[in-house]
Amino acid sequence: MKRSIVTGGAGFIGSNLVRRLLAEGHQVEVIDNLVTGNRANLEDLGHHVELHQVNICDFEAILPIVAGADRVFHLAALPSVPKSIANPVPSHEFNINGTFSVYRAAAEGRVKRLVYAASSSAYGDTEILPKVETMAPRPKSPYAVQKLLGEYYASVFHECFGLETVSLRFFNVFGPRQDPNSVYSGVLSLFMKCLIERKAPVIYGDGEQSRDFTFVEDVASLLIKAAETPGVAGRVFNAGNGNRYTLNETWGLLQKIEGVSIPAGYGPPRNGDVRHSQADTTAAVRDLGHAPQYSFEEGLRATLDWYKKDHERRLALVSA
Repeated sequence: MKRSIVTGGAGFIGSNLVRRLLAEGHQVEVIDNLVTGNRANLEDLGHHVELHQVNICDFEAILPIVAGADRVFHLAALPSVPKSIANPVPSHEFNINGTFSVYRAAAEGRVKRLVYAASSSAYGDTEILPKVETMAPRPKSPYAVQKLLGEYYASVFHECFGLETVSLRFFNVFGPRQDPNSVYSGVLSLFMKCLIERKAPVIYGDGEQSRDFTFVEDVASLLIKAAETPGVAGRVFNAGNGNRYTLNETWGLLQKIEGVSIPAGYGPPRNGDVRHSQADTTAAVRDLGHAPQYSFEEGLRATLDWYKKDHERRLALVSA
């Protein structure tokens, strides 16, 4: 049985990955300090997952956890672009010092391979679309710089210390368990909350900015492929769908799915946001076997269904 460690495993993407790993027969342990993660995301898994509530910056605490693991999936991060601009110190400490600590523990603990959750924010506002891995990075925020440095460190730990690493540049991941009440929320989780509550969302900017939205199940599949595929250590891959949709199109599609008409409100553009984002997935398809199974609409429908059930569950708890 393969032993896999997921940092940030109580978070949105991490908890979905944990379920996929368990389904494939892995022994899974989670490292999460629960600052952005939520213990409730793992509660239904019971004793099948061991949760270590420690900070990834604490090298001495995480070393014995990761030592000897077959795979480490490093997803833990403070992921907000706006917060990294408003208060860059916490995100620097966690995203840079914490990531270095995880790499060091994985190298000293002789982990077979580490997969790092990088970010498409590294590309910045390049005019060329889709964004391909060979483009020169142009980060626009402290968060983007921090995630890019994580890629560089991954490459260095592979070259200098023999740790097999693969970096996946996440684009806009969405799906079940993304918390719409968090300051780190993605736009689609906020859209879902507004749709269920029949409230108008606030779109920052004119709504014509576009994103490569990727369903979390497809991302989980790619994470596992990145951990298992031979001959790709030290490399960086885009983890998107290769499509893009504007925020106006997306809100319009959600209204159509739900059969409602709720015009959005608009606010000023947010500092650090990129205008357009779209992944070139050629390398991931060719070398990792990336094969997304969900269309954008299918992903939206599955996500909305989960949010509705979660909303009903929360109402039942309040009225109980």
